[in-house]
Amino acid sequence: MSTPPAPRLRPQSPPVSVDHYENFPVASVLCPPALRPAVVAVYHFARTADDIADEGDAPAAQRHAALAAFRAELQSIERGAAPGPRWAPVFGPLAAAIERYGLPPHWLHRLLDAFVQDVDNPAYADRGQILRYCSRSADPVGRLLLHLYGVHDAESERRADAICTGLQLANFWQDLGLDASRGRVYLPHDELAAAGITLDDVLARRDTPALRCLVRELCDWAESLLRGGAPLALDVPGRAGWELRLVVQGGLRVLEKIARMDHATISARPTLGATDLPVLLWRAATMRRQR
Repeated sequence: MSTPPAPRLRPQSPPVSVDHYENFPVASVLCPPALRPAVVAVYHFARTADDIADEGDAPAAQRHAALAAFRAELQSIERGAAPGPRWAPVFGPLAAAIERYGLPPHWLHRLLDAFVQDVDNPAYADRGQILRYCSRSADPVGRLLLHLYGVHDAESERRADAICTGLQLANFWQDLGLDASRGRVYLPHDELAAAGITLDDVLARRDTPALRCLVRELCDWAESLLRGGAPLALDVPGRAGWELRLVVQGGLRVLEKIARMDHATISARPTLGATDLPVLLWRAATMRRQR
């Protein structure tokens, strides 16, 4: 009898284009050119760790061990050591970005905390637990970008957190069916129970009026966060501000498409395409500060 293949983790070098990591809506053509190497370095760090946590068929213990080794490599370059060979394409550029811009490693460790949590695929009892997860999986991205932009005031940080969490939530409700097919459910369990929906209903991808109603309420939550953080895009000057405008409008456009399909994302996944670009550009150009 042949020996079964070893469990696989995704490749340990920067894998795909910068638009793949949903929680990292940066590094487009609008990204300030001087900051692009640092932005891409942080992206590849996040993308590679995310793949270790979530791709392939390796068991949880192997994923945890790989993430621990990944964290040890981060700690090593923090001390000024040269990157090891295993993830050199990730940690070489990241070390340069940390040295040049003084990136706070705390936020990189927070991202790793989220990927470790993903390995265990926990249940989320309520919105508070989801927000705590987003504070690790999404908000560090905004804080790192603010640092690169030279923005450090508390109000901007609050708005960046709102945008990043809103984007993360929009992605959850956009990917509801896809995540369910992989055994992942980010819906708050208390609201599932209140709506008479079981976890098995979600995992079986049963499209019901009650589930659509719940998704609508959760989309409203995501939209309120995005709109609450949107003034940051008007405060940040130059190309970075335009980048943020498109990020916010992209998240709102996803929520709009979810609404157009009557919130049935358990059955189908709405996407943005080339035809959405003129709409996003117009909305970004006409953004105004709401009273």
